[in-house]
Amino acid sequence: MNGGDEGAESAAQASPPQPLEWKFSQVFGERTAGEEVQEVDIISAIEFDKTGDHLATGDRGGRHGGSRRDLERMDYSTSRHPEFRYKTEFQSHEPEVQEKKVKKIADMNVDPSKAVGNGNVASSSNNVSPKPYLANGGSPSKEFSFPPGGIPSLRLPTVTSNETSLVARCRRVYAHAHDYHINSISNNSDGETFISADDLRINLWNLEISNQSFNIVDVKPANMEDLTEVITSAEFHPTHCNMLAYSSSKGSIRLIDLRQSALCDSHAILFEEQEAPGSRSFFTEIIASISDIKFAKDGRHILSRDYMTLKLWDINMDSGPVATFQVHEYLRPKLCDLYENDSIFDKFECCLSGDGLRVATGSYSNLFRVFGCAPGSTEATTLEASKNPMRRQVQTPSRPSRSLSSITRVVRRGSDVPGVDTNGNSFDFTTKLLHLAWHPTENSIACAAANSLYMYYA
Repeated sequence: MNGGDEGAESAAQASPPQPLEWKFSQVFGERTAGEEVQEVDIISAIEFDKTGDHLATGDRGGRHGGSRRDLERMDYSTSRHPEFRYKTEFQSHEPEVQEKKVKKIADMNVDPSKAVGNGNVASSSNNVSPKPYLANGGSPSKEFSFPPGGIPSLRLPTVTSNETSLVARCRRVYAHAHDYHINSISNNSDGETFISADDLRINLWNLEISNQSFNIVDVKPANMEDLTEVITSAEFHPTHCNMLAYSSSKGSIRLIDLRQSALCDSHAILFEEQEAPGSRSFFTEIIASISDIKFAKDGRHILSRDYMTLKLWDINMDSGPVATFQVHEYLRPKLCDLYENDSIFDKFECCLSGDGLRVATGSYSNLFRVFGCAPGSTEATTLEASKNPMRRQVQTPSRPSRSLSSITRVVRRGSDVPGVDTNGNSFDFTTKLLHLAWHPTENSIACAAANSLYMYYA
């Protein structure tokens, strides 16, 4: 590195980047006022590919991709940034059918001989076959045939298309590959393997081996009554194909090395924050449970999200997080109510910008928060998943508060939310923004509010 680069780097450290101004870009599937959202339509996953040219979404009904109908309803456009267009979609699985619907279908007594090719059912009041009719309304009296050599004056249209249509096809179903809910799937940087994780196990898969997987982590005790924690999220290191991390319901993150042993029950590094003396309560373990972890692009840091906070960890320092961002501190007096309505078990995701300077996560009332994590940054912005995202913007605090915990370089920011009382009464806990993703190379965020996908750029 030459002297000019060193000077630029020191200047960047001395002057943290200015807070970003976020603008609305696109919305897919925005519901109208009073429109009821079906459970199967709620978006449950969002992810960019490594290039950022493609964005995948999934919903609870097992559908992946986009919808032409939703795209046609998009009523906002701009040429200042790239827009996403519908590519393809597929159905990964069929959602469970409600019992009432099953009874209705069973009562129909449909004759399978009357099924038509498009999957619909052709019903008839009697067994008499309907007469065929021509397009002009007449009825054919005899079969029509073309004369030898055809009809020279007849010109049939031809259909051509330059678009490539992608169709997904299920190649194989692995029964009982996981006995519990799969919470994570992560591709490896080697391009050959990936992991899938459920509450108790992490399996390693090879793309070239289709008949088996390899169990690398198993936390299931011999007696399930002895179970004290479960796996909540797992992700491969972005550049080291032998390393991965997984989080637990006890608020810990374990970094493991696949070179150590075939079964990675022992971790290489353990990251967890020690409890303050006398701070333990009935809710301590519940709110400490980590719902999501993400590696930074350079692999040096890990971002984790628990119910109350975002934490940034340095993989070279296991004494504690290097930064803590308060997200739900105003809800602490409401923990009893949140426990009663199960909101305390909501699993919010987190994400980092490609340059590693900012982090983001969701909250209630379809809000999400963006924090600056560069040294000296005080950026803490609250945005709403709507066409006016800055409507709920948070004013930047003058300086981050510091305490004795600053010895470990911990910075705590974002605990004050203007216009919200200490009990959080103005927030709607029935609307929540759980899923979001940051573009890998640009300051662009995609987030899901119920069945709607919102895009923002800065």
